[in-house]
Amino acid sequence: MCRSGVVGLAWLSLTASLAAIDVKAVAGAVDEHYNHLKTLEAQFTEIYRGAGMDRTESGTVWLKKPGKMRWEYRSPKEKLFVSDGRSAWFYVPEDRQARKQDAKNLEDVRSPLAFLLGKAKLGKELRGLSLAPDVTPVVPEDVVLRGVPAGMEDQISDIVLEITPQRQIARIILHSVDGSATEYRFTEQKENVVVANGQFEFHPPPGTETSEDLGP
Repeated sequence: MCRSGVVGLAWLSLTASLAAIDVKAVAGAVDEHYNHLKTLEAQFTEIYRGAGMDRTESGTVWLKKPGKMRWEYRSPKEKLFVSDGRSAWFYVPEDRQARKQDAKNLEDVRSPLAFLLGKAKLGKELRGLSLAPDVTPVVPEDVVLRGVPAGMEDQISDIVLEITPQRQIARIILHSVDGSATEYRFTEQKENVVVANGQFEFHPPPGTETSEDLGP
């Protein structure tokens, strides 16, 4: 068989397998999985591409219901993003600067990740949820979905989710309206581990320059 024939058969096979996937069922299974979680710890890699930049960072993230997040960046530069659900801090030790913001007014690309702990339903939070056959999954067995985040249309054009057979979210890609993209990859996920509430508190070290943007 000629190469074009082989490619054609492969495409037909892919099309058939995608057609057999029930997007609503997959989304419902993901919701069910995360709705049973109280905490989540994972290693993450964050990749940003845009405005002539290509930046990769990594570290550890902890999430805890309701609305608590702690992102410890280790490479290539130490940074901290932490929220207790009421306020959020962004701290850069090297610069000795920390910025505080009201969590309700938080406009940060990490905000949509709250649904990792079942805060919302994918089908409701992501409009037009569908398969994303144009995005190659990191692991062939994974399913890739795409949707438009409700309420963030002025910032995010769409969100891509890579979902494992175990219904864990292994990768999230946020495409911004300015053409940039921020990708998160999660590995070594540990579910329902003990995480003290103190992990989500932040007290600026002495000598740190602080600023606040708490909104109206």
